Amino acid sequence: MTMRLSLYSLQVFVSVVDAGTIAEAAQREHIATSALSKRISELEQALGTPLLLRKARGVEPTAAGVVLARGARLLLRNANDLAEEISHFAAGLSGQVRVAANLSSITQFLPRDLSAFGEAHPFVRVDLDEFVSTEVVRRVSTNEADIGIYNTAENDAGLETFPYRTDRMVLVAPVGHPLAQQRSVYFTETLPYEQVGMHPGSAANTLLRKVAREAHEQINLRFQCTSYDAMIAMIKAGLGVGMMPNQSVKLYASEGLAVIQLKDEWAARQLCLCVRSVEALSPACRKLLEHLRGEAEQDAPAQAWLPRVAGT
Repeated sequence: MTMRLSLYSLQVFVSVVDAGTIAEAAQREHIATSALSKRISELEQALGTPLLLRKARGVEPTAAGVVLARGARLLLRNANDLAEEISHFAAGLSGQVRVAANLSSITQFLPRDLSAFGEAHPFVRVDLDEFVSTEVVRRVSTNEADIGIYNTAENDAGLETFPYRTDRMVLVAPVGHPLAQQRSVYFTETLPYEQVGMHPGSAANTLLRKVAREAHEQINLRFQCTSYDAMIAMIKAGLGVGMMPNQSVKLYASEGLAVIQLKDEWAARQLCLCVRSVEALSPACRKLLEHLRGEAEQDAPAQAWLPRVAGT
C-alpha cells in the first residue's frame, strides 16, 4: 500500500495524543480546531483505520493510534536531527572544499592557514591538490576546484581574484660559489653559471626563461626539480645556483648555502586567490575564502621583510 503522510500531519497527531483534546492541541500548534480535525480524519482515511477514540472529555489513541504515535515520534525526531545536520552545511559549518594551489603557496603559507581553519571548522573537509599556476586557473575555470591559489604572472581567465600573499625570489648558491659573497645581484649576472630550477611548466621556470629571453640570453638549467627541497639538495651539492621564494629557503636551507637578494623588480611576486564566482560558492567554500583573505590581511604587515634591494 502506497500513501503519503506529511510530517506536519504526524506532528499534529502526536500533539493531540499528548494534549488529550483536539482543542488544546490546536492551540499548541496554532491551527484552527476544524483544520486539525480534518488532518486527523485524512490520516484515518489514508491508513484505513480509526486512530482516536472520541470521548466526552477528550480523545485517546486507539491501538493503531498508539503504534502510529510511537512511530511518528521517531520519524519527527529523525527529521529534526536531519534538518539540524543539513543546517550546518547551510551555515558553512560542514561541507567540502576543493583547493588547487601552486607549490609556493603550499610550502610557504597554506599549512598554517589551513591548520587554523581546521581548528575553527572541524567538520569542513578541505581537499588540497598541488598544480602549476596555469593548471590552477584552468581547474577553477572548469569547476574542478572551488578555490585556487596561483601566481599572478598567469592569466586569470576572467575569474574573481583576491590578493593572498607576496613572496620574493632570491638566489641560492653553494658556499664558495663566485656569487656567494654578493649581497645582491641582478638575475642576468647569474646567467653565466649553471643553474638548478623548477620543472618545465612551473611559474618559476616560465618566469626565468621569459626574463632570460627578454635579455637575449640563454639560461643553463642543468637540473629541473619538482620541489624546493630537491633544489636545495642539488645546490648544496655544488651542481649550480637556483632561484626560489625566500620563505621556502627558510624552510629547507641549511649550512653550506648562501642566500643572495635579487635586485630585479619581478623578483617580488604576488600570489592571488581565485574563484569562479563568490556568489556561487557553497557556504563552506565561502568560509574558507573569507578565512584565507583574513589571514592574508593580518599577515600583510609582516611581509615587510620583502627587501627593496635595487641599487644596493
